[in-house]
Amino acid sequence: MSWDVARDLVVGLLLVLGATMSLAAGVGVMRFSDTLTRLHASTKPQILGLFSLMLAAAIQNASWAVATTTLLVAAFQLLTQPITAHIVGRAAYRQRDETSPELVIDELADVVEHADD
Repeated sequence: MSWDVARDLVVGLLLVLGATMSLAAGVGVMRFSDTLTRLHASTKPQILGLFSLMLAAAIQNASWAVATTTLLVAAFQLLTQPITAHIVGRAAYRQRDETSPELVIDELADVVEHADD
């Protein structure tokens, strides 16, 4: 097997993985009922899918320009996704928007109640 065929096979697998993970993120956002589970579904597979697509682009177009661009996109996503998810989750919690039956013990209820005073 030549290098070009192996590279194309790896790139194809990474593209399928990235597309599948991005699709899973979209389906999770549409199917889940509350904000906290939607946040989980939108951040975890979306980042893995994006990294797979960026890695496929870097392997297919092996140049410094593509490598630096994909590294910048990946770094920006690693920095912004967790912060955004935390801010949205905190806002939803403070607005009492979480309706998950799995949230049995609320350890932050006292802290939020005293912070609102």
